[in-house]
Amino acid sequence: MSRSGALTSTSLKSSSMALTQDLVDLCFRDETDPGAPPTWEPLTDADYADITERLVEEIGDEPLWIFAYGSLIWKPGFDSIACQRATAYGWHRSFSLHIERGRGSPDQPGLMMMLSRGGRCDGVIYRVADTEKREQIDKALRREVSHKDSLSTFRFLPVRTQGGETIRALTFWAGGKSPRIIRPLPPLQDVAPVLARACGHRGSCAEYLYNTVVHLAEFGIRDRNLWRLQEMVAREIEAIHA
Repeated sequence: MSRSGALTSTSLKSSSMALTQDLVDLCFRDETDPGAPPTWEPLTDADYADITERLVEEIGDEPLWIFAYGSLIWKPGFDSIACQRATAYGWHRSFSLHIERGRGSPDQPGLMMMLSRGGRCDGVIYRVADTEKREQIDKALRREVSHKDSLSTFRFLPVRTQGGETIRALTFWAGGKSPRIIRPLPPLQDVAPVLARACGHRGSCAEYLYNTVVHLAEFGIRDRNLWRLQEMVAREIEAIHA
């Protein structure tokens, strides 16, 4: 896959992130998977098949691109044949998704990233092989959407490539009506303490932030809010473990 605007590992190391792997390691602890809350209504295989068919029909003969702005960049869960930078206008990253599983727990809930209205979001689009649209959409859905309160959180968004082309890309956790979405958006000074403390059976929120910033840098992307946030989280971790 091509990586437009990618940085070398040397330039990445010189970017002087405050949040380091050593600090991230301090946030890890063994946590047991609490399982899904009893109020969640999980999606069935038939649900996934119906949603996949709808999305396949919606994209039609157009190339299928999937827009990644967070963990899909470094752990997509689907197969692709090409990737490049792209920008979604009218949306921005926000840590506004309340979680008590995965990278959080009922005792120490975490926050995950999603797209909220306003601003712009520089990310990466991955192209799916034309002959594998149905298979790869199903894989992406099963990774991102596990229960029915998430059904309003994915859509095709117009994104603009560095070459100036506007295309549609399937995007997950962009708006929606999930009760887990925090409104109004929490300010960074409230987000940082949560990310510095939350950990679940899949790892910590600090690790999630760190991986996102590092892998965005590989594409030459430096999100201003994420950069400020990683500095704040680093200070929180240092204070906790002083």
